Amino acid sequence: MEAVIYLLRFAFDALLMILIMRVWLQWVKADFYNPLSQFIVKVSNPLVVPLRRIIPGLGGFDLATIVVAYAIAALKFVALAALAGESLGPLAFYIGLLVLVKQAGFMLFIIMIIMAIMSWVVQGYNPTLMVFHQLTEPFLNPIRRIIPNMGGLDLSMIVAFLAMNVINIMLSSSLPYWGAL
Repeated sequence: MEAVIYLLRFAFDALLMILIMRVWLQWVKADFYNPLSQFIVKVSNPLVVPLRRIIPGLGGFDLATIVVAYAIAALKFVALAALAGESLGPLAFYIGLLVLVKQAGFMLFIIMIIMAIMSWVVQGYNPTLMVFHQLTEPFLNPIRRIIPNMGGLDLSMIVAFLAMNVINIMLSSSLPYWGAL
């Protein structure tokens, strides 16, 4: 049973990451023709395009993708609770929102770690690194305005990691189920 739960978590998390990435790429107006952007769009189109006919975008945000991501997040916890023999009822909608927020924060964390590692290894232009740079700029630029580069070292990622961990700790102590997501 643990293997089934592991595979379900992986499938739901992978799908959620793709949908969150799609919204995020549109929000930051990342390069649409980048191979990573093309992959995200092509994989998520079968879920999103039919719903776009019903739910239009609003203020530059793709509401159809957000609704699908929220539904997948809620379905993840409902399916895992059903396998454990529990019933969540209306609490599933609240937990779905928590799952979505936590997954987005986790993605930001992973992308910043990948960027840090790639900055040590990759020389020259890399299309994936460029998209990751576009994705993290809205979060790192305010920190960079406060903490400038010190001798060529960009400490904004370390400050962002610390801030994200503090937020995660505060949410885990104040919100039920945060640690189980």
